[in-house]
Amino acid sequence: MEIKESTLNGHLVLAIEGRLDANSSGAFQERLLAEVEKRPNSRIVIDLAPLNYLSSAGLRVLLVAAKNSKKIGTEVRLAGMRPHVEEVFTISGFDALFQIYPGAEQAASVP
Repeated sequence: MEIKESTLNGHLVLAIEGRLDANSSGAFQERLLAEVEKRPNSRIVIDLAPLNYLSSAGLRVLLVAAKNSKKIGTEVRLAGMRPHVEEVFTISGFDALFQIYPGAEQAASVP
């Protein structure tokens, strides 16, 4: 897994490339929670377009980040899911927990 950082419309974008699974979820969780803590009352976009695989361990990281972000007013938005990743979200019911956008640009620009 590789995490690429950028900024769109003043919001942090973390693009996740590769696999988000049991082997990589710990590193991603550490990075994401650190970014959430640094940015109270802001927005973080997680760009899943380059993600090839998402396991339950990856879903757990996103859930933990969403819970922590709500406590400090940070909004976590997801963007750019490939169909097989979107299917995991739908089957697990996680699509109801997150704001999901077609791409990072939309997630960063919609109020």
